[in-house]
Amino acid sequence: MLDYKVKVGLVPVRRYLPGPKRTGIFNPDYAVANKEKTIQYIKKNYSDENTEFVDIDFLNEEGLLYLNNDCEKVAEYFHQQKVDAIFIINCNFGNEEAAGEIARLMKKPVLLWGPRDTIFEEDGTRYTDTQCGLFAISNQFRRYGIPFSYIENCHIEDKAFDKGFKQFLSVVCMVKNFYHLKIVQVGTRVKPFKSVMFNETELVEKFGINVIPVNMAEAVDRLNRIYTENLKQLKADAQEVKKKIDTGSITDELLEKMMAFVYFYKELDEEYKASIISTECWTSMQLAFGAMPCLAMSLLADMGYYVLCESDIHGAITSALLSCAVRGKTPPFFGEFTCRNPKNDNSELLWHCGPFAYSLKKENVKAQLYNARPSWQIKDGEYTIARFQGDRGKYYLLGGNIKTTEGPYTFGTYMWAEFENLPKVERKLIEGPYIHHMSEVRGHVADTLKEFCKFVPELIYDDINN
Repeated sequence: MLDYKVKVGLVPVRRYLPGPKRTGIFNPDYAVANKEKTIQYIKKNYSDENTEFVDIDFLNEEGLLYLNNDCEKVAEYFHQQKVDAIFIINCNFGNEEAAGEIARLMKKPVLLWGPRDTIFEEDGTRYTDTQCGLFAISNQFRRYGIPFSYIENCHIEDKAFDKGFKQFLSVVCMVKNFYHLKIVQVGTRVKPFKSVMFNETELVEKFGINVIPVNMAEAVDRLNRIYTENLKQLKADAQEVKKKIDTGSITDELLEKMMAFVYFYKELDEEYKASIISTECWTSMQLAFGAMPCLAMSLLADMGYYVLCESDIHGAITSALLSCAVRGKTPPFFGEFTCRNPKNDNSELLWHCGPFAYSLKKENVKAQLYNARPSWQIKDGEYTIARFQGDRGKYYLLGGNIKTTEGPYTFGTYMWAEFENLPKVERKLIEGPYIHHMSEVRGHVADTLKEFCKFVPELIYDDINN
């Protein structure tokens, strides 16, 4: 499963000036005050079961980095603590050399910010000049070739800080998982779908993404074993499904076989420590086992196990990234461009034949099986759409924000999505490099996808609305 836990190293910095303690500008007491307020606020407001912070109070009595020679000590400590990113907090003008060096040593995502300067004495004295130092530090990052995120010079209580900090935590989660993705591929590519072809060698060489194949002979053997050994449990599970989904169109025996897929994919996930699963679904599964996994995909999504249909590895990567962008708070789904809305020129049917999570179902809409596949419309609201795609040695992340709108009833799991300019989007997909398979997630996180691409040099962000 994907790992939504992130640990961030907090690096408050100040300017170092040798000699007697300053009483005017760059008086270290004011830097310490900024540090104390910032660290306390962050730990109080952003620590949770998935978010942990590591400070540098061990370093000196101030808990601030100001000596260049201390950078290696801090980096060694952070590596021991296994931090996933660092947050450089400019508590006065700062130390551009130390900030650049710690970022260079860590080789982790970097966030830069400093609090607003607030004290101006009657005689004109200022004590911190944090904004001035931010320009110097950012220039040092550029010279080292260090990608970084930045929150505008603001008060820590401001909305700008909250938005920027939460976005960075999501980006860190994305980076952490992306470079260690394990994708279990069940079966081969569906024969007529050449559009989902991918370059396995490039994925591992460029991004460290590991694809683990499971052939259909092994898959069917596992399914038969699970069905035989767990029939009593499968019958009980089927009865639970009947309480929320109308399964009257199929037999109990078929429903029980469909439930076997839940244990099959969970077994693969746990055995291979998979991040996500990409599977063959509607051809050999039906032929060899007599059932299809669409219902299991829907049920598993609400358990935190994501199984993508039609052997689309790039689609699986996209869904993993979207799940990390929202840090697992809502499941992604796999809605492909299918047809335009007959009554809205900017609206498109984003559809697939049953894998969307049940928790996404729109209120007061009936949940049923249509041709043995889940069928319902999903909730109204704002969503993000995305597609990770390789093409001729280059890799792209298409992203954009959309919202639901009204459209005709249809079968399968679906939403009617409204775009800023659908004909423009259609042309973008037609001319490539993208295919019609898309992943979506509830909430607007397109800006997070764009920020993530800063930290992946081989990946180009592409706004779907541009």
